[in-house]
Amino acid sequence: MAFGPQEIILIFIIIILLFGANKIPELARSLGKATGEFKKGKHEIENELSDIGKPLKEGKSRENTSSKIQKMAQDLGIATEGKSDEQLLDEIQKKSKK
Repeated sequence: MAFGPQEIILIFIIIILLFGANKIPELARSLGKATGEFKKGKHEIENELSDIGKPLKEGKSRENTSSKIQKMAQDLGIATEGKSDEQLLDEIQKKSKK
């Protein structure tokens, strides 16, 4: 669904009528901050997942990495019993994308 210039202008007019011209910059700042926080959180999760995945691929410090993976899964409310680290990583990634 694409919006043409007429639809966008109509949306802006409705926003101005609802919130007033003085509130629009404040709303835009709030929206920008929220978007920035979301991207920052997503980036942090991706970095943490890649940091955990590196030792798995390299075969280094498997026990320490395994406990980190299990702790992260438990923090996200994922059942860890009887699951491999790879299965837990997959579930963590699926949960973080939601």
